[in-house]
Amino acid sequence: MEILLLEDDTILAQSLKDYLELEGFKVDLASNAQEVYDLTFVNSYDLYIFDINLEQDSGFDILKELKSSGDTTPTIYISALSDINSISKGFSLGAQDYIKKPFEPEELVIRIKSRLFDNKNIIKYKNLEYNLLTKEIVQDGKIISLGEIQGNIFHKLMQNIGKVVPQDELIEFQDNKNANALRVNLAKIKNKLNIDIKNIRGLGYMIPKIEDWIEILWKNSTC
Repeated sequence: MEILLLEDDTILAQSLKDYLELEGFKVDLASNAQEVYDLTFVNSYDLYIFDINLEQDSGFDILKELKSSGDTTPTIYISALSDINSISKGFSLGAQDYIKKPFEPEELVIRIKSRLFDNKNIIKYKNLEYNLLTKEIVQDGKIISLGEIQGNIFHKLMQNIGKVVPQDELIEFQDNKNANALRVNLAKIKNKLNIDIKNIRGLGYMIPKIEDWIEILWKNSTC
C-alpha cells in the first residue's frame, strides 16, 4: 500500500515514514503543495496523510484542489489544530479521519488500517475475498500469493468483473510483453485460484460476473 505523507517538519516526517515502512507501507514524502501535485501527477496512492499548517500552504487548500480535479484518494489529517471548526472543515473537505498532534505512531497505524481495510473495498467472488486496496487474496480462509506480475493482472481483471479488459493492457504488466506469455500467466491464475477467465476473441479477457458464470456453466452442460 502506497501512502503520500505531507509534513513540513522534516524530523517528524522522516520518523513517521520510517515507522510506517516498518509496518509494511510504502511512503513518499512531500513538504509543500507543489511537491504533492508533482507526486500525485505521476503516482497513484492508496492514502494521503496531510498536515494542515504548513510554512507556505494549507493542507485544507491542497486537498480541496485535489478533490476538484476528481481525486478520490482517502485522506487522514494530522494537525495540532484541535478546535472544532478545524476538525469540521477537515471532514467537510472530504477527509476520512482527523488525528490531533501529538499522537503515538501506533495510533496512526490503527487509524490507517481502519480506513484501508474497510469492507467496502473487498470483493467477494465464489470462495474468494479480494481487497482492492491491499491486493490481498483470501481463499477459503487462506491468504494466496500470486507474485507481482500475476497479481497485477488479477487486480486489473477484478477491478473490471463482467467487463472485457483489452489484451494490450494486461500485457503491459509483464516483463515479456507478448500474448503467449499472457496466456501462460492467465492459465496459472486460473489453476491456482480455480476461477474462470474468459477469452473474448479479438477484444481481451474478463472474469465473468457470478450470474454470467452460472449461465456459462448451464450452457456448457446443455451442449
